[in-house]
Amino acid sequence: MPTLEVWRSLGVRELLPGLAVSALAALAAAYVSNHYGAPLTLMCLLFGLALNFLSADARLEPGLAFASRTLLRWGIVLVAARVTLPEIAELGATALFAVVGIVGVTLAAGVLVARLLGFTAAFGAICGGAVAICGAPAAMAFASLLGERLASQAQLTLVLVGMSAMSAGAMAVYPILAHELALNDLQAGFMLGASIHDVAQSLGAGYAFSPAAGETATVVKLARIALLAPAMMAVAVFIPRDPDAKISAFVLPWFVIGFFGVVVVNSLGAIPPRLSEGSSAASTTLLACAVTATGVRSNLQSLTKEGVRPLLVIVAATVVALVLAIAAAEALSG
Repeated sequence: MPTLEVWRSLGVRELLPGLAVSALAALAAAYVSNHYGAPLTLMCLLFGLALNFLSADARLEPGLAFASRTLLRWGIVLVAARVTLPEIAELGATALFAVVGIVGVTLAAGVLVARLLGFTAAFGAICGGAVAICGAPAAMAFASLLGERLASQAQLTLVLVGMSAMSAGAMAVYPILAHELALNDLQAGFMLGASIHDVAQSLGAGYAFSPAAGETATVVKLARIALLAPAMMAVAVFIPRDPDAKISAFVLPWFVIGFFGVVVVNSLGAIPPRLSEGSSAASTTLLACAVTATGVRSNLQSLTKEGVRPLLVIVAATVVALVLAIAAAEALSG
């Protein structure tokens, strides 16, 4: 059993206060989310922002920083436990190419619109990547990759708020749109799985349309999640993490490599179903703590300084993803 001196050398005592705040606030947010059907990410952000005054306490900073960075990265690795390559391969080559194209163009659109509005390419990559792949987890993964020098906590918080709001709205509106377009189950499932931001809302919209559409939406969404690591590799190549130094295309953060590794291991059937479910639950827990800590650490003055302009990047990327998903869905046969 480690001695007190060992624990002190590891800095555990310094981490505990901030981690405790993040965990307790995330638990409260999860309670509200479960009982009132509100998006978990949004509740974690709101609880975190409500506790923003605690960021002035220097004793909490080590734990809050650990939660918003290290716990986030482990959460991203465990997200891969939901993904298996054989399930994704069931979509077929045409649908897979369409998903890859939608993700790539949406990510590029986020960067382009951000630059046109005077924001950095890094901010555009966070917005576009979040819309293109899996909402809040993707936004935080890209922010972690690029670093706080290129994307501040306040900017990330704004993206998470906008992402949660738009994803909830899409879950309500997109199934109605699919009915209005007279899409069949396969087409609707593809459209909903390829365009809605967060995982839960994407699957919820699919099953709201029909059980068959829900199954298709699930596989399409898994395909988008599987593209998180390749998308981060591309961003690492084209958007240097340090403005003063070029980053080698072959140097990837450990959590991106870990994501790849878990996908491969899970695809080989080496992860038992119960362990895979536990990993998925652990991922949700870690990401909830990370989102909460991000809210606590955000600079509220910076959060409101830019007004609604940053949200326009998310809106533009969302429209691009929706239009492309509808076009691809209508090209599919049922």
